[in-house]
Amino acid sequence: MVPAALRYTKDHEWVRIDGTAATVGITKYAADQLGDVVFVELPAAGRTFSQDDPFGVVESVKAVSDLYMPIDGEVLGANEALDAEPELVNSDPYGSGWMVRVRLTDPRQVADLLEATEYESLTGEV
Repeated sequence: MVPAALRYTKDHEWVRIDGTAATVGITKYAADQLGDVVFVELPAAGRTFSQDDPFGVVESVKAVSDLYMPIDGEVLGANEALDAEPELVNSDPYGSGWMVRVRLTDPRQVADLLEATEYESLTGEV
């Protein structure tokens, strides 16, 4: 079951909105598909991205995958804990395994993201 308070992309990123800022990560489904995450490359604060732009890379024992920005915004910070413990993406994807915090440029884009039930239907996760 995915957290109901989050929004999701079809590319398996999640977004937690907090006023004009958002926290972004990948879903448990994505982490499970990747297998053991061994490296995460994230952008520096101050970089701006448009919705669907690649913003980082996750490397696992199975594959290297791009991360896609779910909303337009400016990176406020990246999760530095992932430098030393990339496995947090697997063990706590909705908590300490978050990727970046972003200042929203266009909060209306959040309405275009999937709700939990829609994401569960997409992945078959319940």
